[in-house]
Amino acid sequence: MTKFELKLPKMGESVAEATITSWLKEVGETIEADEAVLEIATDKVDSEVPSEVEGVLLEKLFNVDDVVQVGQTIAIIEISGNGEVASAESSVVEEITPEPEAVEALEKSFAEAKDAVAPQTVVSSDDRFYSPLVKNIAKAEGIDQSELDAIQGTGLEGRVTKTDILNYLDNRGSKAVSSAVNNIQPQITTPKVEAVKKAAPVIASGEDEIIEMSRMGKLVANHMVDSVNTSVHVQSFIEADVTNIWNWRKKVKDSFYKREGENLTFTPIFMEAIAKSLRDFPMMNISFQDGKVIKKKNINLGMAAALPDGNLIVPVIKNADQLNLVGMTKQVNDLAKRARENKLKPDDIQGGTYTVTNIGSFGTLMGTPIINQPQVGILALGAIRKVPAVIETPEGDFIGIRYRMFLSHSYDHRVVNGALGGMFVKAVKDYLEAWDVNQDI
Repeated sequence: MTKFELKLPKMGESVAEATITSWLKEVGETIEADEAVLEIATDKVDSEVPSEVEGVLLEKLFNVDDVVQVGQTIAIIEISGNGEVASAESSVVEEITPEPEAVEALEKSFAEAKDAVAPQTVVSSDDRFYSPLVKNIAKAEGIDQSELDAIQGTGLEGRVTKTDILNYLDNRGSKAVSSAVNNIQPQITTPKVEAVKKAAPVIASGEDEIIEMSRMGKLVANHMVDSVNTSVHVQSFIEADVTNIWNWRKKVKDSFYKREGENLTFTPIFMEAIAKSLRDFPMMNISFQDGKVIKKKNINLGMAAALPDGNLIVPVIKNADQLNLVGMTKQVNDLAKRARENKLKPDDIQGGTYTVTNIGSFGTLMGTPIINQPQVGILALGAIRKVPAVIETPEGDFIGIRYRMFLSHSYDHRVVNGALGGMFVKAVKDYLEAWDVNQDI
């Protein structure tokens, strides 16, 4: 019999880890080739991990809610046959039965080594969860429970990640590590942890319903708090007359659908105008980190879309400025459809450089959207309203019925001043109002 290592596959650029959300197979169950073994979550995208081979699940190496790195072995599957099984993301371990004497000697040496260092075992609690990887690093480096509890975590719900504990070890210095190796109990100074201001406790009566937040809800909440704590949010508002776009779309939408098989909504029209404006104002298409501005080469538009559970996700239209209206429409419709069906892939939500959210679909006139980090701007599209407005003509001004909407632009005032933020949203307005009603697509 042969043991097959099921590894966490690569799921796209910049995706280095995933959280196990559920096991679909239990130990001892038979697995078919290409059958899903477990479900994982990467940022906001849920995926399944299938088996490349047929066999029996022999061992689970991680539990639900554990964070696993790409390339790590997550399960052992027993398969029949003596030949090796090779794949890009998996490897085979031949089952070896060691001699009893060798096992006894190995166990004895392991016990002696364990007693020589004997660090305190670290455990998770209701307030603090540690993954097996973090526990192993803590054990190897002689970090006890109190020291590990003092490390500030940057993961979900303050969880200590691999990066957190490795950064702590770098700052801790080599003296403590070497003294642990030499079986000398190091003098550990617990780092000073800044007090975090906590919100006043909420008192729930017996008639109140307590609803546990979903994993997605917690991710979104943490992302919003991080953004507000990172960027200096300011807003610019402008009103655009989209009467020409309204009338033009009404005229061509049926023929467009017959020819392309796609519904022509307002969203791709607005996205095209925003992509052109980003090309005109490239300093809105940036990120800011460690005192440096990273000017992005590609214009990748994030498009806030609703998920079935009511949460929002931001799939990305890559190289949006290179698409014509037909291409933009197909991209918008495809991403929105797959978001509704929970079929987005990790790559679909990576690499955004600027985000657009359509709050007008809920009837909202304007808003103050929160920046999607690490970007520096986000544009909210308000509801299109039929309103009386002053119309200027060479013969004089008069009152007429027009279709108008508000554009709400939030931007990071650390790197985007009011002039740039205002000129950018004005450019979007100008592109929308200059829409060619005679164009044919």
